[in-house]
Amino acid sequence: MTDSICGIDCSSCGFKDTCRGCVKTGGSPYNGGCVVAGCCKDRGCGSCGECTDKNCALKAQLIKEFNSIGIEEMPQVTELNMLRGSYINLEYTFPSGQTAKLLDDNKIYLGNQLCRENDSGCYGIAADENLLLVCRYGEGGSDAEIIVYKKRKP
Repeated sequence: MTDSICGIDCSSCGFKDTCRGCVKTGGSPYNGGCVVAGCCKDRGCGSCGECTDKNCALKAQLIKEFNSIGIEEMPQVTELNMLRGSYINLEYTFPSGQTAKLLDDNKIYLGNQLCRENDSGCYGIAADENLLLVCRYGEGGSDAEIIVYKKRKP
């Protein structure tokens, strides 16, 4: 028996006691929602394990959307992982000096880190049902720069 709606095995996760699983929380581990659980609930699927592999229609669609942006230096997106916002929610500094975070720390997004070939920097990508975010940053998330932040079309 799994504690997840999407079929991922949560039994060995070190955060299962704080997240409590999306079955127990109605698809909102950490009280912030999960893009994958939401998709499974909307489609009436889940517990099939497909959300954790390349057969997931949501992952395939998001990969297509990221790759269609056409950022020349960014490697092709081939995989997306479920990531808690607090791990990927970088702080951005705007020209005015104001800082902002764009993601919800308690939400589960689909994303990845793509390392650049010519230097030590990376691209960070994240998406949910409403947005696509691509940022570029240095070691340890330093000097984060927003490359694309856009609303997804339903």
